[in-house]
Amino acid sequence: MHSLWLETSPKLPRFPALDRDRETEVLIIGGGMAGVLCAYFLHQAGVDYLLLEAEEIGSGVTQNTTAKLTSQHGLLYHKLTRSYGLDAARLYLEANQAALAQYRHLCQEMDCDFQAQDAYVYSLDRRDKLEKEVDALRALGFPAELAQDLPLPFPVAGAVRFPHQAQFHPLKFLSALSKGLRILEHSKVLELRPGAAATHQGVVRAKKIIVTTHFPFLNKHGSYYLKLYQHRSYVLALQGAPAFSGMYVDEAQDGLSFRHWGKLLLLGGGGHRTGKKGGGWAQLSSVAKRHFPQAKEVYRWAAQDCMPLDHLPYIGSYSRRTPELFVATGFQKWGMTTAMVAARLLTDLVQGKDNPSAALFSPSRSMLHPQLACNALEASASLLTPTVPRCPHLGCALKYNPQEHSWDCPCHGSRFAKDGQLLDGPATGNLHR
Repeated sequence: MHSLWLETSPKLPRFPALDRDRETEVLIIGGGMAGVLCAYFLHQAGVDYLLLEAEEIGSGVTQNTTAKLTSQHGLLYHKLTRSYGLDAARLYLEANQAALAQYRHLCQEMDCDFQAQDAYVYSLDRRDKLEKEVDALRALGFPAELAQDLPLPFPVAGAVRFPHQAQFHPLKFLSALSKGLRILEHSKVLELRPGAAATHQGVVRAKKIIVTTHFPFLNKHGSYYLKLYQHRSYVLALQGAPAFSGMYVDEAQDGLSFRHWGKLLLLGGGGHRTGKKGGGWAQLSSVAKRHFPQAKEVYRWAAQDCMPLDHLPYIGSYSRRTPELFVATGFQKWGMTTAMVAARLLTDLVQGKDNPSAALFSPSRSMLHPQLACNALEASASLLTPTVPRCPHLGCALKYNPQEHSWDCPCHGSRFAKDGQLLDGPATGNLHR
């Protein structure tokens, strides 16, 4: 069940493993899109850095994205304006539009299937929500509009249209971006100490450390085990479905998404909190049979997203007590654009430069949001469930996922194969039963 991107990308550059103790100015832990972008910008700035990846670059969440590059992250701007005010919503929009522009610039020199597309968030029955979102965007000076006639195979109440967004092939981009960077693969960090990271092969000492491991694996700082939960979603690539331009996503969290790559339609959805029941590929197959009966499934894969408390990612100092340790996480379902936002912000912060969006994305902002209680209750219920196996991360009871034949943690999203091999963090080791 490899993703379309993995099956259609050229072989990514390979890098050696750590073989001795090292020293560097900035250490980056995690070789997904955010980590490699951090390495790229530090390289461009002439900063001494090193990136450690536990397996191979792009082998985690990055290879399972739907690869949309957009500032439209659901019906977000009305929520941000209501909760944080116009200035905060404008900062978020500007940071993401700048990220999109940076991708557009970098992709000019790369063969990565970059394609300009309009983006749409549709609603099946809540036109009032769409109208509020358009009003918020117009107050921010952004040219969004309410669209009515969509090429989707079912009726909708309308959609919010974002012009001049984009899509690309993430692994082709990563392959080109990573060439010549100082990266070490198969070098898993087992422990973080002040100013150092320990692996089986040696210790890397650094003045500053950036953690871009999707879900942060260090528990004693930052309370990320309360700030985050993980959400799983599924994708089918269909051959023979009608072609239409644009990228589409339902405003409902359990809705469907659509985009094309070449002659293939990427149908996404079936989502659920990791460790809980959901529609999965079975739901998507049913949708495909109903609306695209002539189409043939050629690829299927699943993605996993870290969900924050308040619709904003956590980018900045890992905690108030760790000024030389930095993090990027909580990208929700918009990891590609947010990875660029994170990389630009973090490369500024580790160089001591001001960045206007630092306060907005600060991981030390208030945790007092309704989702905090949901996360705490889920963890408490799982910890009290008298079943085995249990997750080695913090001891929550694992749930069996029959669609993917894995043991999944409903607390923090760690996943394990039937033989106990670790599939997804924040757990750092295999399951022992």
